[in-house]
Amino acid sequence: MLDVLRNTWALLLGVLLLTLGNGLQGTLLGVRGSLEGFSAGTMSIVMSAFFFGFLFGSRLAPKLIVRVGHVRVFAALGSLISAILVLYAVFPDPILWTLLRIVIGFCFSGVYVVAESWLNEGSSNDNRGKALSVYMIVQMIGVVTAQFIMNFGDPAGYLLFVISSVAVSISFLPILLSVSPAPLFETAAPMSVRKLIQVSPLGTAGCFVLGAVFAGLWGMGAVYGTEAGLTVEEIVIFIAVIYVGGMLCQYPIGWISDRIDRRILIVAAAAICAATSFFGAIVGDVFFILLCISFVLGGIVIPLYSLIIAYTNDFLEPRDMASAAGGLIFIHGLGAIGGPLLVGWMMVVLGPAGFFHYIGGVMTLLVGFAALRMFARPAAESATTASYTPVNPVCSPVAVDMAQEYACEQIGEE
Repeated sequence: MLDVLRNTWALLLGVLLLTLGNGLQGTLLGVRGSLEGFSAGTMSIVMSAFFFGFLFGSRLAPKLIVRVGHVRVFAALGSLISAILVLYAVFPDPILWTLLRIVIGFCFSGVYVVAESWLNEGSSNDNRGKALSVYMIVQMIGVVTAQFIMNFGDPAGYLLFVISSVAVSISFLPILLSVSPAPLFETAAPMSVRKLIQVSPLGTAGCFVLGAVFAGLWGMGAVYGTEAGLTVEEIVIFIAVIYVGGMLCQYPIGWISDRIDRRILIVAAAAICAATSFFGAIVGDVFFILLCISFVLGGIVIPLYSLIIAYTNDFLEPRDMASAAGGLIFIHGLGAIGGPLLVGWMMVVLGPAGFFHYIGGVMTLLVGFAALRMFARPAAESATTASYTPVNPVCSPVAVDMAQEYACEQIGEE
């Protein structure tokens, strides 16, 4: 672990600041939108736009990198991000915010592709799994830290937008001044949706559902907080606890998943998530209970993404894992685009409780489908199952390729 930090500390510091800026803008817009009088339905469109840009950025950014190089793409997209973060405060208009969110989602996808390419280049077969774990932890710390920075300024003003912009601008200094020469960029072509459904119907459906739920949590969490009447301090704690839960529960869930039929764990985890969500719709006005609920939701939804990828790998040859991951990322992204829109609609119809009813309802569908698949297909033999490798739901295809490469190495060692 120390070797990983010694070799990649500058890159990880830059990623920490990047993620801080990204985490801050999501929560800040959710609160500022309410102050500007934007409805939950309007904000759902604004929040969904980020995932639209992120999805297509993951497809188009690699082509830009091949054409003009890592450094130029990194610097150009980073400059755009920094500018957009300030423009939010200057022009508080929902249509403009939606367009800016599409652009900034594209840009963040691109800079993550570049950063993760450098991380992969600096990793070896011996430490790739550790490097990926440290990277994921750094991302989580950045998002959690961003929530508490919300307390240093007024969401109705400019300061927090400036802090977010400055954090992103500074993030490029340690990365660009210390990285090795630009790595050879290479990712596998994504597997088609039809092929994925043939290989793993549950993996395909699970990725779509988790994209919708994660985007609902991340994109609309702050909007829910404002609609429920929480203070800014309470909203940032609520959002932070979601990510703390995800960070702390990754490894326990991963440890269990490598020892039992993964479908049993998927059903159990999704059922707990659904029950907790419906409970939150009833008692979400008690803040301490709300925090416990957010911990459980984050602690299940975030690790489930890695679990679904590991489950899908159980039915693939190692040579097909990277292309399957690319297809799963695309499906996850499609779900993420629709998630905030559905949450916003349910909050318009049912009020703030619609936030939890949405999560509970979608996860109930996953429980039912996963249970049906247990009768339609025998469990994979334990000797042939792939290792669980933690991956953040907002990682680019490069990080997921790293995880697949590490899983393949583990299969080869076994």
